[in-house]
Amino acid sequence: MLDIADELNGWLEEGREFAVATVVSVGGSAPRGPGAALAVDSGGTAIGSVSGGCVEGAVYELCAAALSSGETVRERFGYSDEDAFAVGLTCGGVIDVLVTPVGAGASSRSSREVFRAALSTAARGGTAALARVVEGPSDLLGRALLVRPDGSYEGGLGGHPDLDRTAVAEAGALLHAGRTGTVGLSEDGSHCPGGLTLLVESRVPPPRMIVFGAVDFAAALVRAGKFLGHHVTVCDARPVFATPARFPEADEVVVEWPHRYLRDTPTDERTVLCVLTHDAKFDVPLLTEALRLPVAFVGAMGSRRTHEDRNRRLREAGVTERELSRLRSPIGLDLGARTPEETALSIAAEIVALRHGGTGAPLTGGAAPIHRGLAGAAA
Repeated sequence: MLDIADELNGWLEEGREFAVATVVSVGGSAPRGPGAALAVDSGGTAIGSVSGGCVEGAVYELCAAALSSGETVRERFGYSDEDAFAVGLTCGGVIDVLVTPVGAGASSRSSREVFRAALSTAARGGTAALARVVEGPSDLLGRALLVRPDGSYEGGLGGHPDLDRTAVAEAGALLHAGRTGTVGLSEDGSHCPGGLTLLVESRVPPPRMIVFGAVDFAAALVRAGKFLGHHVTVCDARPVFATPARFPEADEVVVEWPHRYLRDTPTDERTVLCVLTHDAKFDVPLLTEALRLPVAFVGAMGSRRTHEDRNRRLREAGVTERELSRLRSPIGLDLGARTPEETALSIAAEIVALRHGGTGAPLTGGAAPIHRGLAGAAA
């Protein structure tokens, strides 16, 4: 439910009662992964999505029923082939949805404050993980706890006294990795799967995209990066070009030598670095730093001739072949891009493909699964 935290937090502040349906598991091809949510308030207003449209009507009715009954329920939706009007996923996948009333009935009261804290934290841009029992004994279904980065937590799952301790540890591990996924545990808190299943939704600050080079292509890439959910920084050593007026959609515009800025600024395994400076005096010291950092993506713009010359200079600067193999250059997928906007799209496409293991090839005529990696966890 944290993917619609801003709206749900607003509903709680207004005192609305609502039910939220959350995707808790996925099998085969399905358009949304674990954590995707749809909510319906007592006035019939709906927000969010669990399937991209395939089963939204049926899930809406489940939410309305949960508001009336006050009961948490789990429902499965699968492929519908013979009856074109039956409720099912036409993409051929299977999703399980947990429907939880918030503010209606006894089953939601024990977790209401946990939900309130989780939604408030997420809406403020804070870091936390919401763990819920999505499969197991009926008296535990829907129970929740909120885990913070320091290991403290609110709420509880009930049952065996070791269950909360183990759940907090598992949720903390997923939170540290910035991942949403499911965890199998026994009711006594041991790590033997089969007794119950937790869905852990992690909410972490958005991943960083740092664009080096205050050029026209950078302005388009800033917009693409924001569209993909990144916190975007533009960095250039030239103050006449690196101005907020030229990059109004960037979260930060920094005037500094790129390699010095990169050396001092926080990065992590989700950070994307895009080098558009196209100038050896900036590129070489910057990429020497970048290729030694544990970041998600390092790409550099330039022609194939520039690429070969830059690689030669990087080797002379001491960059190893293993480090050099991480460089995506020339940056972007081959879309035939010509304009800054088309180039930004090609760069964004390469970033997404690398993140999810995509090939960049057309889907037409292919046989590989369209939706990769949704069954177990979502980044």
